[in-house]
Amino acid sequence: MTILQRRDQGPICRLTLNAPSRLNALSDAMLAALQEAFDELAGDTSIRVIILSGEGRAFCAGHDLHEMTKGREAPDGGAAYFADLFSRCSKLMQTIPRLPQPVIAQVHGLATAAGCQLVASCDLAVAADDARFGVNGVNIGLFCSTPMVALSRNIARKQAFEMLTTGQFIPAARAAELGLVNRAVPAAELEAQTEELASLIASKLSSAVRIGKQAFYEQIQMPLDQAYDYTGAVMVKNLADDDTIEGIQAFLEKRDPAWTQ
Repeated sequence: MTILQRRDQGPICRLTLNAPSRLNALSDAMLAALQEAFDELAGDTSIRVIILSGEGRAFCAGHDLHEMTKGREAPDGGAAYFADLFSRCSKLMQTIPRLPQPVIAQVHGLATAAGCQLVASCDLAVAADDARFGVNGVNIGLFCSTPMVALSRNIARKQAFEMLTTGQFIPAARAAELGLVNRAVPAAELEAQTEELASLIASKLSSAVRIGKQAFYEQIQMPLDQAYDYTGAVMVKNLADDDTIEGIQAFLEKRDPAWTQ
């Protein structure tokens, strides 16, 4: 069984976490498969949008606690294994916003702990209305410190801290209110609405979206004046693109653009 399935439909790539018996936990094998797939997609100019979904009853239940328990059997109590595990997971989560393509999480069932972190690390997320989200490690005495990084960059500080310290789950509608996901939709429409969003983004000029995604994450970390200086330079670069010039001319002439990419 392939732990991570890839299916390309034109400019859209669907990656499916395929370990349903373990609720698609981020095992060593799953982390490796995701990292390899994203690294490959980073250089694939034929793919404009990536959808990340899960097989079975859940999107992702976070780290594989069975593997983590075995890691503690090492002479150092698992310190080296855990340091390596969180390093690999952190690398994966940082890879997603650095990809040139927008990544959409298609969430159903549960997204817990590092699984919730995975949703928060994606550029966009569409959730089934019966999905639930939680950073619930505190319930077993393990504070979700690394998931906290992505979560606290998605939602307001006090809301994130409440989730982290109570371990309580929130429904999809609340996740949408807080900004963790873009929208909550009927479960029967989840795949269709996610693919509709992906298709809409894929229809845009790919070079503009790639430039824009990189600029989005760069400027958001800058002071206001630096952000304007930086994004002004990005727009100058964008306007030098022949396809962008064609897009502007087509708009003025009230016709569809004849883009080359």
